[in-house]
Amino acid sequence: MKIKNITDIFFDLDHTLWDFDKNSKLTFDKIFRMHDVQINLDEFIEHYEPINLQYWKLYRDEKIDKAYLRFNRLNDTFKRLGFKADSTLTHKLSQDYISHLTTFNHLFKDVFYILEYLQENYRLHVITNGFNEVQKRKLKNANIDHFFHTVTDSESVGVKKPNAKIFNYALQQAQAKPSTSIMIGDNLEADIEGALNAGIDAICFNVHNAKIDGSIKQITQLHELQHYL
Repeated sequence: MKIKNITDIFFDLDHTLWDFDKNSKLTFDKIFRMHDVQINLDEFIEHYEPINLQYWKLYRDEKIDKAYLRFNRLNDTFKRLGFKADSTLTHKLSQDYISHLTTFNHLFKDVFYILEYLQENYRLHVITNGFNEVQKRKLKNANIDHFFHTVTDSESVGVKKPNAKIFNYALQQAQAKPSTSIMIGDNLEADIEGALNAGIDAICFNVHNAKIDGSIKQITQLHELQHYL
């Protein structure tokens, strides 16, 4: 059923438009080769992804800073695998990961199609918890930056989703009202609950088809946004 009276659509970036997992894996493959790190990539990713999610939750909750996240998500994964890396190598890898991450820019299926479709009738925006210097490069290098009227990142605002302040800031930047806006993202806590608590409607991009509350609007493919918008 189409949602009426929407003027502004806010998208999350990582895991919603930009295929973070795919690009991240390719980046680790690149930097491990650069530094001759002899480690099984698939095994590394298997351990790294849940560790990274745990650290991002701590980062969202303001319990750790950016530098702590970047170093320790790698350090903990190496320890889990029994791979010996001194702090100098781990620091270098954490820096090179950020530097090379945006050299890969795979997007989810239908990103260009759905953005072109939506921009006909709505103003499009981004709200992201990612790092300022990285997120803008992602948008530009993936050639989707021109779709968005505003880009709000947590580093610039000083708080992260699900904090209502970042949603309110994004609304101000976009000169939009909560009642005529909608948020689309993959993370139930940060994107969906955060938006709903700020008075903004939301659609969950349930890319892994997880079991979620039936009262929450959801899609599993981006083109399915056409059912709502």
